[in-house]
Amino acid sequence: MQTIPAIDLLDGQAVRLHKGSYEEVTVYDQSPLNQAQKFKDAGFNHIHVVDLNGAKEGKFVNLPHIQQIIDELEISVQTGGGIRSFEDVEMLLDAGLSKVICSSMAIKNEKDWLRSLEQYPENMILGMDLKDGKIAYSGWLETAEESVESFLSRMIDRGLQEVLCTDISKDGTLAGPNFELYNDLHKNFPEIRLIASGGVSSLEDLNILNEANIDAVVIGKAYYEGRISLEEMAAFNA
Repeated sequence: MQTIPAIDLLDGQAVRLHKGSYEEVTVYDQSPLNQAQKFKDAGFNHIHVVDLNGAKEGKFVNLPHIQQIIDELEISVQTGGGIRSFEDVEMLLDAGLSKVICSSMAIKNEKDWLRSLEQYPENMILGMDLKDGKIAYSGWLETAEESVESFLSRMIDRGLQEVLCTDISKDGTLAGPNFELYNDLHKNFPEIRLIASGGVSSLEDLNILNEANIDAVVIGKAYYEGRISLEEMAAFNA
């Protein structure tokens, strides 16, 4: 199982939201480059970066900070937040991003999402954020009517290879992942690469996800709050 450290960017700072609320923000590092350097020094060559301004505003805002990380540290970055069109996807890939995570775009602009999926299948990740069992989008402020099972099946038929699934009720809570959700997704859709996100609170959580053969996990607050060390995270990638 691959462990992927996370940086959430808000106004150019590394932060975490509590359950997706922009009213509950904790700043962990004023320099995202400094934070990314710590990850690289610990042996990580791939990180997860979210543009929280972009997710809320509908346009990618923090690209200069991400490009600085890529250019100066020469590490691989997957990113999401504020991506709304095929042109946005091309812009980010041209800027050096290794993978682009789309959530709102996949719901609100399916035509461009499918075009991106067709043209860049290995670079596209579906960001499937779940709120009360429904797919949430637009900064987690709206939910889709189509069921998770129906939507995923359609996307897999169109070439989807990778899904990053976040249980919003667990995000930033340190309450433990939604193991049942990830087990069900892994069982029902074994052909996709599944990245778990949200709620990881301990090394034990990582061991359970690893034993369940989940492909990867994004780790944020558990690291920032000292619940899991970079050395413990990196051991899974050895």
